[in-house]
Amino acid sequence: MTVTKGLEGIVATTSSISSIIDGVLTYRGINIDDLAENATFEEVAYLLWYGKLPSQSELNGLLKQIGEYAAVPASVLESLKLYPKNTNSMAALRTAVSSLALYDEQANDMSKEANLRKAIKIQAQIPTLIAAFARIRDGKEPIAPKQGTSIAHNFLYMLNGTEPDQVAVKALDQALVLHADHELNASTFAARVTVATLSDIYSGITSAIGALKGPLHGGANEAVMVMLEEIGSFSNVEPYINEKLANKEKIMGFGHRVYKNGDPRAKHLQKMSRELGKLTGNMELYETSVKIEEIVTGQKGLKPNVDFYSASVYTTLGIPRDLFTPIFAISRASGWTAHILEQYDNNRLIRPRAEYTGPVDQKVTPIAQR
Repeated sequence: MTVTKGLEGIVATTSSISSIIDGVLTYRGINIDDLAENATFEEVAYLLWYGKLPSQSELNGLLKQIGEYAAVPASVLESLKLYPKNTNSMAALRTAVSSLALYDEQANDMSKEANLRKAIKIQAQIPTLIAAFARIRDGKEPIAPKQGTSIAHNFLYMLNGTEPDQVAVKALDQALVLHADHELNASTFAARVTVATLSDIYSGITSAIGALKGPLHGGANEAVMVMLEEIGSFSNVEPYINEKLANKEKIMGFGHRVYKNGDPRAKHLQKMSRELGKLTGNMELYETSVKIEEIVTGQKGLKPNVDFYSASVYTTLGIPRDLFTPIFAISRASGWTAHILEQYDNNRLIRPRAEYTGPVDQKVTPIAQR
């Protein structure tokens, strides 16, 4: 056996959902640049689930389903009120999504039709859970989702209680498109491992959320914002970053295991960060981020990944820092569920081996002699 730490470079399965070839990311063969500029998140979700972009009538049908499923059981909302005040937002989401299975009569129905319905339902309900959690911890009542609007629009509405600006909706929608899937990343692999045992789709999504919670995966965008807050102002960028580099500390939001020439998603978020900065009349976060990129790329040759500029985008949209990773989950739920459906279609239990490095030829010593 040959051990590859972190399974780097190991091809674990085949998939027709997304690809990263020579630094180019595609969903179902469509370049991410094309999708980011020309498709909505709901169109992308349909693409991931059904293998093709929807017609207008098919998109209308999906939007109708999402609207019908978006409300969550009252008991789940009441349980959110019982969580400790300092509950981690991803821990809250992980627990709430797991509890959704208790109220779904088809939770254990493994038919393809039922699993697709559950995929759409999970996609619709995760934004509602996150917005409800955010309001409850602030001492506010949750706001019910609207019918007939997009996920991005509905989330901002449920979070803030006011009709969102269309520029903000477009920015969030594009961010959701960019995060929707990313081949066999850690959370997607966790989901596929779970459902490969023929466990239910809710268990798979709960596993994925647990993996996304980590700072080396979804939590990286929050860590970027922590860094920006520590820097404080544009004038502090150079001394702060140079000290980090001199101490060989990791600069969050830079580099990616599968991209050697830069993350193709980053440029869209950089543009979005600039446009939102101009709209709000506050360019400091954007300019600070650009300066950090210049230093890190210049000195280390590392380029920003999708997490780097998403931090300034979400902050400019007025979203609390600890909701960045849950928003990632809103988007990635589309990819997770697509991969789960694919795993069910051609399932084999995922069971790798480990190279043993412990002691050998040991004997049991009688307990009185230990």
